Amino acid sequence: MHDLVLRRARITDGPSGPGQDGGLVDIAVSGGLIAAIEPTGDPGTAAAAREEIDCAGLVVIPGLIESHLHLDKALLDRERPNLAGTLAGAIAVTGELKRGFTHDSVRRRSVRVLEQAVANGTTLIRAHPDVDPIAGLTGLEVMLELREQYAELVELQVVAFPQEGIERAPGTLDLLREALRRGADVIGGCTYNEADPDACRRHIDTVFALATEFGVPVDLHADFADDADDPRFALAEYIADATEQHGLQGRVAIGHATSLSGRHRADRARVLARLAETGVAVVPLPATDLHLGGRNDDTAVRRGIAPVRELWEAGVTTAYSSNNVRNAFTPFGNADLLDIGLLLAQTCHLGSPADQQRILAMATTEAARVVGIADRYGLRPGAQADLVVLGTERLADVLLDRPDRRWVLKRGRVVARTTRSTELLVPQPA
Repeated sequence: MHDLVLRRARITDGPSGPGQDGGLVDIAVSGGLIAAIEPTGDPGTAAAAREEIDCAGLVVIPGLIESHLHLDKALLDRERPNLAGTLAGAIAVTGELKRGFTHDSVRRRSVRVLEQAVANGTTLIRAHPDVDPIAGLTGLEVMLELREQYAELVELQVVAFPQEGIERAPGTLDLLREALRRGADVIGGCTYNEADPDACRRHIDTVFALATEFGVPVDLHADFADDADDPRFALAEYIADATEQHGLQGRVAIGHATSLSGRHRADRARVLARLAETGVAVVPLPATDLHLGGRNDDTAVRRGIAPVRELWEAGVTTAYSSNNVRNAFTPFGNADLLDIGLLLAQTCHLGSPADQQRILAMATTEAARVVGIADRYGLRPGAQADLVVLGTERLADVLLDRPDRRWVLKRGRVVARTTRSTELLVPQPA
C-alpha cells in the first residue's frame, strides 16, 4: 500500500484518448518518492493508498526551485530604500544596513520570505548569505540553522557569498574558508566587485581554488552591467576556462550575466557556445536586472536581461530566480517563481505556448540541473516526491493563470495548502 496517491492529476496537455480519463494520471508516493504514475482508471500500482488527494484534473508540476535567492537581505527596503536605483547604490545601502544585522533580525526576515516561498510552491532554495567583514558569518549561521529546522518543508542549499569582493574586503578569504568548514554547500563569488579586471580574475581564481579544495560547486554573480565595455563585466569566457581547468563542468552557475545582451551578436554567439561547451549554467534574475539596468541611459533606456532565447539555442543550461525580495536591489516581489517567470516571458519576447512551457522548465527541471539534483528530481518513478498541485487545468496556462498552489508536497508530505474562493455578485435575471 502506498503512502499517498494524487488522483486525476494532469501532467501534460496531450490529447485525451479512450480509457484515459482525459489524459489524467494517478501519482503514487511511497517513502517520500514517486512510486508510480499510471493512467487514471488503470488497475495499476497506484490503486491503494493510506491517503488520497483528488486533483480533479488540475495540473501537477515538480516543486519549484529558487536557484538564486538572498534571504538574509530580504525585506530591507522598509529600513532604507535605494533611491539612486543603481547597482552601486544597492551595494552601498545594503553595506550600511548590514552593520546592524543581528542573528534575530536576519532570521526574522529570512523566515518570512522562506515560508512565503514554500507557500508559493518552492521546494528547494539556493540561498546566498553575505560573508564579509561587515556581516561576518551572521547570515551564513542563520541559513545553516534554517537548513536544519526547515528541512521537512524545503531543501536549503547555502552559498558562501563575498558580496563586498575578496581583495577589496581584507579578511573575506578567511571567512569564506570558515564558512565552508562549517558546512556551506556552495562557494559564491561577486566577480565585478574588485578594483580592476586583474583583481576580478584573481577573485575568480580564488573561488575556483576554494571549490576544488572543499569539493563544492561554484555560483557566481558575474557580468552584471548594461554592456561589456568595462572588462570587469566581460568575464564569462574566463569563468568557462576556469570551469574546464578545474574539471567542474556542470557544477558552475553565473547569475545575472546581463552584459551578454550588450555584446555584438557574433561575439555573444562565441561566448554562449563556450558556456555550453563547459557546462556553465546561466541564471537570469529579471526582477533585479530590469530594475537596476539602464540607469545611466537618457534615451533608448536599456532594460537588459541575459539573452534567454539565444542561451536556449546555444544549449546553455538556463534557469531563473527571484534573487532579492523588497530590498535595495529589488524593491518588489513575493518569492513567487511563477510571477517571475511571467515577467521573464513578457520582457524577453517569449510569448508562444512553447516558450512559456520552456520558462516553466527553467524553474523546475532546468533549475534542478543548476543546483545539482536532476538525478532525484522530476515527474517520474524514483524521483523525490516534491510536487505542486496548481489551480489550473492546462499546463500551457500555468504562467498566465497565476494559479493557486492548492497543495505543495515535500518528499510526499503536504507542507502547504492554498484555497481561495471567488463569488461574483451579479443581479439575478427576473
